[in-house]
Amino acid sequence: MTRRVFRYVPFVIEQDQSAEPEYEARCVSGDETECGAESGSYGAPEPVEEWQRRHTQETRHRRYRRNFGDYAVLRPLRGPAALSGAREDEG
Repeated sequence: MTRRVFRYVPFVIEQDQSAEPEYEARCVSGDETECGAESGSYGAPEPVEEWQRRHTQETRHRRYRRNFGDYAVLRPLRGPAALSGAREDEG
């Protein structure tokens, strides 16, 4: 019989600080079809919010689909909490 050891390794999911998050918005106002105007992608929410304000002033459109994207990394949890989740199975 072969013995195998399986270890549960807990991970922490964190935002990857080496990559900028992305913020953007698209105007979805319209009765039959959406306006579709887009803000473009930015590394902070403020330029997108300013674009929304200007677009609303120019068009009176007030409904937007906002998107936020970032990158995540999984890092093994270290310390006593990590050891409490370890287990061994035999196969």
